[in-house]
Amino acid sequence: MTILQRLQKKKTKLVVGLMSGTSVDGVDAALVKISGSGTSTRLKLLAFDSRPFPKDLRGFVLKNSLPGSGSVDVITRLNILFAHFYAEAVRRVAHKARVPLSNIDLIGSHGQTVHHLPTPSRLFGKEIRATLQIGDPSTLAKLTGIITVGDFRNADMAVGGQGAPLVPYFDYLMFRSRTKNRILLNLGGIANFTILPKNCQVKDIIAFDTGPANMVIDTLMMKFYRKPFDKNGSVAMKGRVLQGLMAWMMSHPYFDQHPPKSTGREVFGKPFAEEILKRTRGVRKQDIIATVTEFTALTIFDQYNRFVGSRMVPDEILVSGGGAHNKAIIEGLDHYFDRAKVKPIEDIGFSSDAKEAICFAVLANETMSEHPANVPSVTGAKRPVVLGKICL
Repeated sequence: MTILQRLQKKKTKLVVGLMSGTSVDGVDAALVKISGSGTSTRLKLLAFDSRPFPKDLRGFVLKNSLPGSGSVDVITRLNILFAHFYAEAVRRVAHKARVPLSNIDLIGSHGQTVHHLPTPSRLFGKEIRATLQIGDPSTLAKLTGIITVGDFRNADMAVGGQGAPLVPYFDYLMFRSRTKNRILLNLGGIANFTILPKNCQVKDIIAFDTGPANMVIDTLMMKFYRKPFDKNGSVAMKGRVLQGLMAWMMSHPYFDQHPPKSTGREVFGKPFAEEILKRTRGVRKQDIIATVTEFTALTIFDQYNRFVGSRMVPDEILVSGGGAHNKAIIEGLDHYFDRAKVKPIEDIGFSSDAKEAICFAVLANETMSEHPANVPSVTGAKRPVVLGKICL
């Protein structure tokens, strides 16, 4: 284990963080120079690369992620296939930064979620929670020759947590403020926020998934227009909100559920979109897109109002993720959070697109430092734990 001991003793490390989210649209890779760990962590982004997956892969993965339509042989092969995609992403971002692969110390890979079951269930007399992220980290380590940390979520679930969200610990390290109440809002397939009261400690963090961000919008854009997303929110801004549809969507039981909680495609994926289509036959397409886009903004405010509003009024909301480019979502947030400044995270010198990839570089560094990086108050875990598997 001397190789791990040497890595632990390095004051500065070059780390690649990899992220492919619930939208299954591509892989993000960030090469980061990290010094220190914990609250002394300092980082510099050296390069960022984002590439789409091959055509038709998204549909293939989503189909095989659904109960009853997937098969164990396909998932097994996809597990290795994604490791190859991730290895290519590591090589690309290293080339972009003009850094030899041999100089990179560590990879932190989130993996591609194919199923997430955070609610406990009983199976053969045991109560279990389960999640599956493919893109085998051991294969990735062998393909690149770089120590890899992966499978971050299972450790938290093993001690009673939901395995999500994991970004709040990173948000705390990077974005806590002595003078401002902040909400860090990520708009990926699913929307989630981290609540950071000014001068907060880890125990003060509130964070959970608020509901879908781009997931429903993207599904319907592909159905109606054969486009993967609504660029700049342009379609949504041509439509009007359908109040009946909005009322039905807002009645979903997830929004009544108290944190800690997390959600995903299992709740707001294809069946949810199909029900929307059933309820809107003959309705203008742009009105449906406008409604599900407003739904994203409204659910974020609704969840803040229900579970956070009595404890903290935000001074600013820092937005990241693909949805940060959707003007219709941002206008909705501006309307609902009328007392806070809603702005892209770039305004404080951080890359919105690279944020989650950077997060998993930092989480890998915390794993190597043997620091717990889950937040029990957020995930519901019984105790803090070190996350991930280290693959030589």
